[in-house]
Amino acid sequence: MDKTSRRYHQHPVAEANENNPMGSLEPKEFYTRHGVSHSSSFFVNAAGLKIFTQAWMPLPPTKPIGIIHLIHGYTGDSSYFIELTAVYFAKVGFAACAIDLQGHGHSQGLAAHIPDIRPVVEDCTVFFNSFYPRPTPSEPKLPRFLYAESFGGAIALLLLINLRTHQNEKALLRPYDGLILNGAMCGISKKFKPPYPLEHILCFFAAIIPKWPVVPTRGNVVKKSLKMEWKRRLAVSNPRRYKGSPRTATAYEMLRLCKEVQKRCGDVVLPLLILHGGDDGVCDPASAEKLHRRVGSEDKTMKIYPGMWHQLVGENDDDVDLVFGDILDWLLLRVTAFNVPRAA
Repeated sequence: MDKTSRRYHQHPVAEANENNPMGSLEPKEFYTRHGVSHSSSFFVNAAGLKIFTQAWMPLPPTKPIGIIHLIHGYTGDSSYFIELTAVYFAKVGFAACAIDLQGHGHSQGLAAHIPDIRPVVEDCTVFFNSFYPRPTPSEPKLPRFLYAESFGGAIALLLLINLRTHQNEKALLRPYDGLILNGAMCGISKKFKPPYPLEHILCFFAAIIPKWPVVPTRGNVVKKSLKMEWKRRLAVSNPRRYKGSPRTATAYEMLRLCKEVQKRCGDVVLPLLILHGGDDGVCDPASAEKLHRRVGSEDKTMKIYPGMWHQLVGENDDDVDLVFGDILDWLLLRVTAFNVPRAA
């Protein structure tokens, strides 16, 4: 597939309506229309929780040109907008998979309760390591990419940092060939953070009432994330989406995680694409720019889209296709480079 063809691949969100991400189609019809297959399953994590996963593959005779692992954001899951993005990748030739983080979607755990990010990172590592057959002479090794949105971006960064730190451990998956951060949580916007002085005493409340959904924020996350009103209604229509206030321990862990990834991002050395809305009122664009300056990657690209909001899939159709066309260009260039024979 050449670069000029990417504009013909419209993001499937264009077919959605405010009640159904697949518009008027049933799931089977939707997948067939886009030339992909779909499967789902559960695995039991180290804590005994059932974790839900999904996968989307290009239908034969198309053979995958690469693998993409997707991580959703806080309050969301691997359906709705993330699923539409996974279908977008699959229909152009990528084997795609996604996971419902514990306490999100169909996965077990108290809703939106993540007092410690480490088990969540481990869940992602275990599942992604198991996805897609090992390379064989008839099925060669494919490039692997990690795609993450919002809170999922911080999880992806920590996963990669840990991967490099423990790169000799057999249990961990092999290095990725690229990371795409879409509206990543590298720092929470002052427009959305808990009001002063709560942010500074949050650790106290997290210790004594960790599960209470009582942390006030400066605005509703959906209203500040998606510019198109009908897409906000679609997001809210997801029956599995968490709609309460952040729990104290989760809010504290988010703030702590932002500081950790900024401190340790020098260990991220793989090809990196950072995309961010210029008017993102949830995750601070300035923090994304700071991350871009500090990561250890030599191959790194930063795209700030003026006027766009937190979830770039929430923009109008033309802007969505602009953003995802940029992503596809970036991916195809690295797939081509991966397949160029290396000198002995």
